[in-house]
Amino acid sequence: MSLWMRTQQLKGNAFQQIRAVYGDQFPIEVRHFLASWLEERMWVEIEPQNPQHEQLVNNLVEDLAQELEAKVQTMTSEAVLVAKWNLLEAARMFRSRYSQCPQILFEIIRNCLNAELRLVQQAENDGNNWLDQGMNMMTDTTADILQEIDLLQSQTHKTNCMLQHLEQEQEAFALKFHECSKIAVAKQQLEAQSPQNIDLQNQMKEQHENLQQHLKQKATSIVNQRCRLLDLLKETVTRLCTLQSRILDDELLRWKREQQLAGNGAKFNSNLDTIQDWCESLAEIIWQNRQQIKKTELLIQNVRLNTPVNMMDPHDVPKSLNAQITQLLSSLITSTFIIEKQPPQVMKTNTKFVSTVRLLVGGKLNVHMNPPQVKVTIISEAQANALLKNDKIATKGDASGEILNNTGTMEYQQATRHLSVNFRNMQLKKIRRAEKKGTESVMDEKFSLLFSSQFSVGGGELHFQVWTLSLPVVVIVHGNQEPHAWATVTWDNAFAEPGRAPFSVPEKVTWAQVTEALNMKFTAATGRSLTEDNLRFLAEKAFRTTCLGNDYNSLMLSWTQFCKEPLPERSFTFWEWFYAVMKLTREHLKNFWVDGLIHGFIRRKQAEEMLSTRASGTFLLRFADSELGGVTVAWVKANAVVCMLLPFTSKDFSIRSLADRLSDLPDLVTLYPDICKMQAISKYCTNETQITSSNGYVKPLLVVHIPTMAEDIPSQSNPFQPQSPVNGSDDPYDMLEILADMDDMEMVCPDILRSCTTSKP
Repeated sequence: MSLWMRTQQLKGNAFQQIRAVYGDQFPIEVRHFLASWLEERMWVEIEPQNPQHEQLVNNLVEDLAQELEAKVQTMTSEAVLVAKWNLLEAARMFRSRYSQCPQILFEIIRNCLNAELRLVQQAENDGNNWLDQGMNMMTDTTADILQEIDLLQSQTHKTNCMLQHLEQEQEAFALKFHECSKIAVAKQQLEAQSPQNIDLQNQMKEQHENLQQHLKQKATSIVNQRCRLLDLLKETVTRLCTLQSRILDDELLRWKREQQLAGNGAKFNSNLDTIQDWCESLAEIIWQNRQQIKKTELLIQNVRLNTPVNMMDPHDVPKSLNAQITQLLSSLITSTFIIEKQPPQVMKTNTKFVSTVRLLVGGKLNVHMNPPQVKVTIISEAQANALLKNDKIATKGDASGEILNNTGTMEYQQATRHLSVNFRNMQLKKIRRAEKKGTESVMDEKFSLLFSSQFSVGGGELHFQVWTLSLPVVVIVHGNQEPHAWATVTWDNAFAEPGRAPFSVPEKVTWAQVTEALNMKFTAATGRSLTEDNLRFLAEKAFRTTCLGNDYNSLMLSWTQFCKEPLPERSFTFWEWFYAVMKLTREHLKNFWVDGLIHGFIRRKQAEEMLSTRASGTFLLRFADSELGGVTVAWVKANAVVCMLLPFTSKDFSIRSLADRLSDLPDLVTLYPDICKMQAISKYCTNETQITSSNGYVKPLLVVHIPTMAEDIPSQSNPFQPQSPVNGSDDPYDMLEILADMDDMEMVCPDILRSCTTSKP
């Protein structure tokens, strides 16, 4: 199916977004009526600089105009009269605007088709719901940028035509000036050799004066042309500054911010290819204008003319413009050296990790013709600060650690037009830490990976040393450091301010900001967001009070409260508790959480109040307050007493799932408020009908059992501790207890059975 047919199948407002791709520079009517002709030209694979494609590009304007005129001849219906008129007007416009610069029209058509393809692919990949879901789309901003790029391309073409005309005028002026000089010499020789030949002298004098008058007029005209050209070049440079600031300081920074929030679980719908298109267009326009400014400067130097006092002197202007536009190019190149795939922000030593770096304008500036190398080093927060202040890349001795496989060569992919290097096997071998102050720990310390390279453009005319810093990285050496490390990373990702000094973050933020970060992270990990009741419970826990009031979102939570100070009567912090719950839910309870079967974030007293009015056998699931990463079952017994099981942890669920454990307990009948237990959990229960395994052994079945008050329970045992091979403690049943559980085993020595049953509830 053709691209245009796929485009027309878009639903809702999606097709309207396609309209923003096209404009006066390339009308959508042309795209519609010449759909097949355009797509058959394989615009992506054609390079205007390639000699083999040069003729195709040069013939583009006339071929396109003729194709439009031929199409009009086949359109006979009166209903398409307006369309016929628009197509003929487009053919006329193409000839008048692009005949002298067909490569500009080629780039416009290719950019339109590329943008259209990306939009269609995005819509198809996301089931045409991408607009409603806030996916990457053609917004008013995108349309404005494309319109400004088109205007700058047209203006650049105009200045190029003016420059060519000025060059021709100066060449004609030089010829006339040479002719005038020859006449002046001949006149002087005639006066010296034949003073009596007055008529010939007068004739030559008149001819000389006429030429001088003509040269004077020509000089004035050339000076005026220079001034108009320089005015337009200055306007172009000013507009380039504005557009580049918008693309780099707004759109690219927004992309980087969204990339950072993705580290906290936010959806990241990268529009980096679109930004690359803009940057490549900028690079091309900047380079063309730079060449025009240099040529203008050369023309002015070659033919120096006096400037009227009421006009600006054009001699010094090109130097200023050249410096300005070269700085624009430098800023564009250094700013578009970016990390497309960030390294892990919690990095464990001696563990492999990956990262990708990309130069957005590398293909357009032919950097890939001499592929540059990229080097990766790890630096401390202090070194990152010094780097930003001094713009001096750290030397080998300044690195804060050793990274294996830390160099790579950038490669250019023709199909995607990406110039990038993918580091697939990096490994942090060792790290050198700074001296700690006060209550600081190694998990508070932030590092950054520094990616650096150097290359030249313009045949070695300009040399660039580029570098970029990764998002903050926390280095750990053991898995038990991971929770606090993620606290540091989460706080930084959520509350880092634009333009900050590395890697400063606020000491306090509002609970509303914390809410957004926690909900973002929990939703990404578990598949369902937190409710308002969940978030209020978390606020009460974080602020260590149940008396928050209604306006608690404006309360300020400190970093210390977040992950430094233990919760009351606990040995762990708020973040450690939240992180453990999130990890448990992600690894073992995700289906239950997504289906809404876990109340989770409620206090013990609240759970008791909720269950107190329910029938016996009603139960609910809540996250344990007293234990990290635990979920407990609260249920109503026959005597209306609400009981709590000892919390299940990851260790328990690695042996038997929550669904299987709940199915083992006949006392649990109804999931709060009124859902039949088996109806809620049956689809998650394990099929245990197979008794004999493939190797011939009989597979024992482990079940959970709640002892009743009538049973002989040792005083030191918790009556509401579910009994299973691993029950939350560190010690599993020993072999005697397992044998005692098996009623079929009747021939065991009575003394052995007696010894084990005395210790088993």
